[in-house]
Amino acid sequence: MACEYCGKGGYGKLILEKPNWKIFLAPSQRYMGTCVIAIKRHCSNLSELKDVEWIEFSKIVKEMESVLYNIFKPTLFNWSCFKNAAFRVENPHPEVHWHLIPRYEFETEFNGIKFEDPDFGYIPQPIIREIPEEVMEKMVNNIRTYLK
Repeated sequence: MACEYCGKGGYGKLILEKPNWKIFLAPSQRYMGTCVIAIKRHCSNLSELKDVEWIEFSKIVKEMESVLYNIFKPTLFNWSCFKNAAFRVENPHPEVHWHLIPRYEFETEFNGIKFEDPDFGYIPQPIIREIPEEVMEKMVNNIRTYLK
């Protein structure tokens, strides 16, 4: 079974690859700037991560929070490591990945699109919001520019 995160798979739009992790702009942008950071090898549990992977991940956390703050100005960041979706199929193959969800106390805008966070102060809701492809590309390009 192909993994959607490591190898040739992907989840959303690839922003950048690091030695051990891939950073994607998530396909759902209910919370503007939502990203997924996925390990590049098969790894089912956090306890299986190597020290070098944890160290690199901690650097990614600092970089991504700084970059997303500079571009979108979120109020705070939520990080989660859910693997529940893997178990919705027979013979699940969970893979370690992190959801980086910027949260906004007030309505904001990017490229003419308004974004609201009606759940601010509460757990993010898994409600899909797709935005135009060209706006996704602009977000990816902005994030890449700040990461360089």
